[in-house]
Order: sequence, then C-alpha cells, then structure tokens
Amino acid sequence: MIAIDLGSNTIRFVEFDGYEWGRSFEKIVRTAEGLNESGLIGENAQRRIVEAIAEARERLEWENRSIVAYTTAAMRRARNASDVLARIERESGLRFEIIDPMREASLTLLAVQYRLKKLGIGAEAFVLADIGGGSTELIRVEGGKSNALSIEKGIVTLSESVRRAAELGEKIAEFAACVRNAFPDPSGTLVLTAGTPTTIAAYVNGMDYETYDPARINGYVLSLRECYRAYDELLAMDEDRRTRYVGVGRENLIIAGILMVTALYEALGHEEAIVVDDGLREGIALDYFNRKSDTSAL
Repeated sequence: MIAIDLGSNTIRFVEFDGYEWGRSFEKIVRTAEGLNESGLIGENAQRRIVEAIAEARERLEWENRSIVAYTTAAMRRARNASDVLARIERESGLRFEIIDPMREASLTLLAVQYRLKKLGIGAEAFVLADIGGGSTELIRVEGGKSNALSIEKGIVTLSESVRRAAELGEKIAEFAACVRNAFPDPSGTLVLTAGTPTTIAAYVNGMDYETYDPARINGYVLSLRECYRAYDELLAMDEDRRTRYVGVGRENLIIAGILMVTALYEALGHEEAIVVDDGLREGIALDYFNRKSDTSAL
C-alpha cells in the first residue's frame, strides 16, 4: 500500500507491505501558505500539491496498490477545504480524508512507538511533540496510557502571523505557555518528530537536504545546545545557502521552527530529546495493516 500525509507544509508518501518499508517521497508544498490572512488554501498551494502527486506517481509503484491519503491542520482550518480536495481528486485521482487532531496524534504515536521498539529504545514515560506546519500535537504517555493535546500553532502559520522580529518572540512565548499549561509536571523522556527536529539533527550531523538519511536520524539524541547552535548558524546564512540544508520553501520557516523546538525543551525542562523521523505517514501505513489484520480475524 501507499500511505500519504498531506500536511500544512509538506506532502509525504511511503510504500509499505505490512513488513518492510519501501520507497518514500516527500515534497514541500506549503499548503498553509497565506491561510492566516485569507482563511483559504491558495491557488499556488493547490497547484503545488497536484504537481507533487504527479511526481510521486513517477517515483513510486502505484499499480495494484491500496492508497490511504489523509490531510490535517491546514485543511481543517480552510474555508475552501472541500472545494480544494475535490479539485485534487479531479486532477490527480487521489481522495484525501481530513482527520481530526486526536486521530492525527494517535497515528503519529503509533509510528513513533513502533520505531522506538525497532531501535530497542525503552520509553515507558515520555512526551511526544509533533510540530507541523499548521498545528503542534503533544502526547503524554505514561503507565500505558496516553493523552493528547493539539495547539493551533505551527511553523507556517506562526511565521506568517508576524511582521516584526519582536512579534515572533511574543508568539514563541505564547506557544511555550501553551506547552507549560498542557503539561505542568512532565515526566520521562522528550521525543520529537516532524521536519524541524529532523532537519536540526541532520544539520548537526553534517547532512543537507539532498543527503538526508533517516536511518542516521532515528533515535538520535539531540541536545538543546545543538538546537541553539543550528539556530545561530542557519540564521547567519544567506537564503541560498540555508536552502541547501533545509530545502526549498523552508528557508525562513526553519528559523521559527527551531525557536518552537527550543521553546519545547525549555517549557518541559529538558536538555535532550530523542528524534524520530517516522510520523503520521508511517502511522497511516501501520494502522492500515493493523485494521486489515483485525478484519481478517473476524
């Protein structure tokens, strides 16, 4: 099957047969571009999404495959979501389902726990943070139970909501306050997934966007000090050089993203976090086969 996650910044595809992961593909499409001001998914974003799907068709094996395609925060917020999804289906043949924040969080948690187990990392109690383009999902796991919270602040929507540097600091402070209020007494490990922490981990390990290797990122222990270093060094670069490390379309977003990550560390009182590349995309695939197995057993 092919699992597809259309996020507020990136669309991600992966092949999975229930046992082994196959090829994957992702493209920055900036679904949430301009959403704060207009409340709409713009024409350019729609075009980029359709083009990315066409490119994925050339790179992955689509024939005789089940496809599960979900979309999240940007489509949840957009007034024209139904029209946009109808256009995407008409032009690409793909039908996306909008999932709510709790469903998004549970699927992401499924993927992260699967990866941690594969890595042999025991984490009985942890807080999982998934900073997306349009929202941030926080999940606390302890004693075999989990509870999740969605904060409507992501790297795209937060970046586009400010006009001055001082405003960005204020927005980050608001985000940190939301995190502290959600988990005033966090325990256990901090686990990070999504594009910003994986990009930071890749950067401090000498990788750029083209040489990114998820196998080297999964399980990496990223320190707060390394986050500060990545922020300082990437901020000092011109946009062309920064693009080499973070990808086209994320040149400015990465700055807000790193500030959100460091705010998480500070709000939750952590100096280190485990980074996991797997996220919603992988959770969609795992859930598909879990449900298929349950159905077969009936």
